[in-house]
Amino acid sequence: MLATLDKLQEDAIGEIDSIQTVDELESWRISYLGSKGRLKGVMPLLKDVSKEEKPAVGKRLNEVKRVLEGAFDSRKAALAGATAFRPPLDITQPGNDVAQGRRHVISKTIDEITEVFSRMGFSVAYGPEVEDEYHNFNALNIPEDHPARDPVDNFFIDGDRMLRSQTSTVQIRVMESTPPPIKIIAVGRVYRPDTHDATHYSMFHQCEGLLVAPKVSMVDLKSTLFQFAKAYFGEEAEVRFRPSFFPFTEPSAELDMKMKIKGKWQWVELGGCGLVDPNVFDKVGYDNDKWQGYAFGLGIERIAMLKYGIQDIRWLFENDARFLRQF
Repeated sequence: MLATLDKLQEDAIGEIDSIQTVDELESWRISYLGSKGRLKGVMPLLKDVSKEEKPAVGKRLNEVKRVLEGAFDSRKAALAGATAFRPPLDITQPGNDVAQGRRHVISKTIDEITEVFSRMGFSVAYGPEVEDEYHNFNALNIPEDHPARDPVDNFFIDGDRMLRSQTSTVQIRVMESTPPPIKIIAVGRVYRPDTHDATHYSMFHQCEGLLVAPKVSMVDLKSTLFQFAKAYFGEEAEVRFRPSFFPFTEPSAELDMKMKIKGKWQWVELGGCGLVDPNVFDKVGYDNDKWQGYAFGLGIERIAMLKYGIQDIRWLFENDARFLRQF
């Protein structure tokens, strides 16, 4: 019996060393280790082994099984490694064309806006999207009873932590850490629980500008936005201010731009603007007698939709490649 086991092991190892394919290896496994294989075939012979020899034969039988299983695993790993480095194709054939990607229309619009303001001397600032009420409201002169602070109009997370509802928070953080003068734009995502429709979405992007200098007026603000309109939309673009109210600017205005839509010139609202309220400067420790500033906010989706004739804001976030490929 011991001689039979020795011969079985010798035959198995001799065969497995010459195997070159996974199919051949599987046939070897079935032949030696399968339920009807040669190793199982010697089991009935144990009944003819004497009582004294059975321990040695049983031990040898287990050894042979372990050797064969180890040889199988080693050969399988070797064949897998060889296959991994073997090209499964004819490298002399022409390759398949790879579709060329492009930037999302929102990313493209952000880059274009940033480039225009960079030429006017603005640097880009960023801030956290998870904010606290102080930076999102208090420091911006928004009182406790203001409707904008209502929980149903904001995404509160835990306590006073929330998803920022405006990129004005970045302006506060920059002023807290940077002495004037300042000339920045803050670009990023903001969140408001709006019902989704053609012009509203619960996540969108803003570009807010801030300039702090010794002498700043509404003339400086309008000149900046006028130059942006000309540079971004073309020489025919015009801007106008309509009186408005924002807690963090005084005086405040709505910014409209005259654009050609479907062949007709129309005034379209782009955002809000104004001179920085003195209370905001007090919050960040700026001297109101020495420094003045202006701020403005533009909706990036609104700008993209106007420039590229997009009629529904939801299309920007549905990831339909057929739509996005147009830009």
